[in-house]
Amino acid sequence: MSELNLSKALDAAREAAEAAGVVLRHYWRKGVAVELKSDDTPVTAADREAELTIREILQKALPEASIFGEEFGRDDHGNDLLWMVDPLDGTKSFVRRTPFFSTQIALMHRGELVLGVSSAPVYGETMWASKDGGAWFNGERVHVADTRDMAKASLSTGNIKTLTKDARWAALGAMIRDSNRIRGYGDFCHYHLLARGGLDLVIESDVSILDVAALAVIVREAGGVFTDLAGKALTLDTTSVLAGTPAIHALALDRFSTSH
Repeated sequence: MSELNLSKALDAAREAAEAAGVVLRHYWRKGVAVELKSDDTPVTAADREAELTIREILQKALPEASIFGEEFGRDDHGNDLLWMVDPLDGTKSFVRRTPFFSTQIALMHRGELVLGVSSAPVYGETMWASKDGGAWFNGERVHVADTRDMAKASLSTGNIKTLTKDARWAALGAMIRDSNRIRGYGDFCHYHLLARGGLDLVIESDVSILDVAALAVIVREAGGVFTDLAGKALTLDTTSVLAGTPAIHALALDRFSTSH
């Protein structure tokens, strides 16, 4: 994908995220009815309207690309470009009036994630990144911390139910014991903190690729490492995350790998 086209795509993704933010803030103020999907997860008019808003902008800017969205599935044009959209990541937080929700937009080119936008409209935070273009937080370039020692590291966990069922749970416990501090910021928040140097490691065992695709680009472009818990590259089937500074990620991966 050319640098010019990537820049155009990033502009469109940022525009789409901003437009979705208008929708989400509207429903955040007035309230919204909650429905349940077939998997018992909540969905609202805010989710659907925000995704439709995003799709319209992305399709206009890059009509040759397919779109894979949380609410309306995948429009497959059978080409090399795939938008990945979660219009309201954190719907459970949204409906309980907890402001830990965001809009996530990423672009995949021939299986590689090449740009990401993460917008948290109530927080007033937007982060974005594109391949070889660095990571940006509200217009300021950011970088992960240089933490190298687990004893000095700050860890954050998100969705980790699956992790409690195997030997990796003990490995996580040991890391918590050996680290400087443990938090559970969750959702977009701990990835934003990681990318701008406020955290050193993020661990999740139960996610969708739509939740983290954009954040993966942002963390990588900020100098971090972003894989699944086995150290593998992200794919459309990814369900776990190990993201951190290069040194702390390596230490954590070694502990998880030897825990089996």
